[in-house]
Amino acid sequence: MTLKKTSPKILFLIVSSSVVFLLLYAALFYYINKTEKEAYQNSVELFESKINQLLLLESKPILTAINNDTNWDEFVDFVSTKNLTWYDETISNELKIYAADYLGVYDSNKQFITRTPTPVIKTLDFIPKQAMEYLDKVGIGKFYLQIPEGIVEVTGARIHASDDPLKNKTKTSGYFFAARLINSKFIKNLQNITSSKIKILGIREVVPEQRHVVSAVYPLKDFQGKRIGELLFERKFEVYFENTINILYVIIVVFILYLIVSVLYTQKLVYRPLYLVRRVLEKGSGCAIAELKKSSGEFSYIGNLFEENNNQKLALIKAKIKAEEGDLLKASFLANLSHEIRTPMNAINGFTELILNTELTEKERVEYLNVIQNNGKNLVSIIDDLIEMSKIDANQIAPNFSEINLESCIVELYKTVKVTIPKSKPVKIKLIKSTLPAEYDIITDEIKLKQVIINLLTNAIKYTDEGLVTFSYEINKKEGLIHFTIQDTGSGIDEDDHKHVFDRFKRVENDKTIKAGGLGLGLSISKAYIEILGGEIDLESEVGVGSTFYFSIPLKYAKVDHIVVKSIREKELVKSKNKVILIAEDDNINFLLFQKMMQNKDYEIIRAFNGQEAVDICINNSNIDLVLMDIKMPVMNGFEAIEQIRPIRSQLPIIAQTAYSSSDDKVKITKAGFDDYITKPLNRERLFELIDKF
Repeated sequence: MTLKKTSPKILFLIVSSSVVFLLLYAALFYYINKTEKEAYQNSVELFESKINQLLLLESKPILTAINNDTNWDEFVDFVSTKNLTWYDETISNELKIYAADYLGVYDSNKQFITRTPTPVIKTLDFIPKQAMEYLDKVGIGKFYLQIPEGIVEVTGARIHASDDPLKNKTKTSGYFFAARLINSKFIKNLQNITSSKIKILGIREVVPEQRHVVSAVYPLKDFQGKRIGELLFERKFEVYFENTINILYVIIVVFILYLIVSVLYTQKLVYRPLYLVRRVLEKGSGCAIAELKKSSGEFSYIGNLFEENNNQKLALIKAKIKAEEGDLLKASFLANLSHEIRTPMNAINGFTELILNTELTEKERVEYLNVIQNNGKNLVSIIDDLIEMSKIDANQIAPNFSEINLESCIVELYKTVKVTIPKSKPVKIKLIKSTLPAEYDIITDEIKLKQVIINLLTNAIKYTDEGLVTFSYEINKKEGLIHFTIQDTGSGIDEDDHKHVFDRFKRVENDKTIKAGGLGLGLSISKAYIEILGGEIDLESEVGVGSTFYFSIPLKYAKVDHIVVKSIREKELVKSKNKVILIAEDDNINFLLFQKMMQNKDYEIIRAFNGQEAVDICINNSNIDLVLMDIKMPVMNGFEAIEQIRPIRSQLPIIAQTAYSSSDDKVKITKAGFDDYITKPLNRERLFELIDKF
């Protein structure tokens, strides 16, 4: 009911407003029409006056020049003597002064004497005697003639002695004429002077009327005052008025539109949006929201709110689905993790129990201990991967760039990996060096680059039962990249699994991966390392054919500096006969392990329970030959301890022993001043290698 009462009121308001506008525009129509006519008429009159003045001014130099020349005694003598040499040297040279196309001289009997033409006028004698009779009356004058070349503007004067400037005292000696052909050059000159467009019209040619152009017709009359043509001057009428009829049409259209809007107002702007709001609230219609957004004012804002609310709901649903998928992946990963940890732990516990509770031969005992050792290494590898992946996820891994010799690094890795291939496994590894060798040392993170290459080569060997593993690299100086390729002839990866190869919580499951074991984090870690180094990694693989992994890193050459040869650390002068080794270790089991490993060696072992004790012992005991420093200790950790020891005992070898094994931890240990490091679990061969080294 409210809409029915409001609609007529709105309609009446619009109609009444339209009537008022109609009256105002009618008055405006009358005023514009009247003003337009007056302005146009004034412009035409002003333009005609200006054209006449400009043409008069344009003719004055010629009239003045011809008047001066025809009141010249020597010119009078020429007419009688007809000395053409004098004419050529004087009058003929004035063709440019007159800006004329033709100069002609006649005697007092109106007989032609000579002329000076330009190429545009070829007619010899075209001035009629009647024109000279016209000059007998006026003395000097301008008129137009029709000749074969076209219409010419002729300016002529009688020749008199210099003492007769008014040409009324003496007898006429002759006649002198200057003519200009009305051609394109003449027209262009006039257009520049008058700032208008000029056309040549015939005698009876009608000038079309143009609304926004003012025009002036200049008659071209001969010496008898008879028109032989016209010049039409046109210029744009700069004062533009809107067409009053169009204004009237606009008023009518606006009036009709207002009526239509008034009829549809309640339907389109009120009822329809409310209907859409009801549909959204009742059914959550997306089409209704889209249409509501297209509405104006508050309804459009309400539509945006509805859309935002719906988007939030969809985002929550997607997030829920993604979270559920993530939970499933993590659950699968954790199940796999549990399996991978329990498998080596089961072997370690089982074979340890057999060794403790079963009578074994020496061969069986060694075999069981090897199983325990191998499974312990597998367990450490799994833990290392988990720790490294956690650091990557937490953005705690940063590149540690340094200068490395690329070729030496590659060859070293190749030899290291080649030695690890079991002799019983029919797999060969081949290295293909870059055709373009590195010009200088390159700048990159050596540890991360080595880890990536080792991961990829180890995988290639692991999943290749027999055949060839090819490792190649190529330097592309133009692209500024180093391209690496690891290709194998192994089992290959199904195309559907390519997208999951580098995923962190999803491992490709097949007989090969199950047999090989592991969490499958090696490729994820490699991809993260390559991205940290600023590169990319990709793969091509086909089941039964093999796999090819490609990755690239930026090529950055180090600055070429003079090589400084560092002096080898000199041993302290005072040394004990047998090595005195300080073991800084707070854990009793780890210290016991050190003791048992060294019990067959002639080492004197001193223990420090924390970092502070290690500092005190090193300062007070000059016989210490080597320090095995644990990083994580109470009171004072290993980093703090070496910071206090180094200023006093700069030559003392200090080896870090740590459970931290990531590349960043290794860099941190090196920067702290440690001579080397050994990771836990301890490797007996590595321990004695370091002791012998220092």
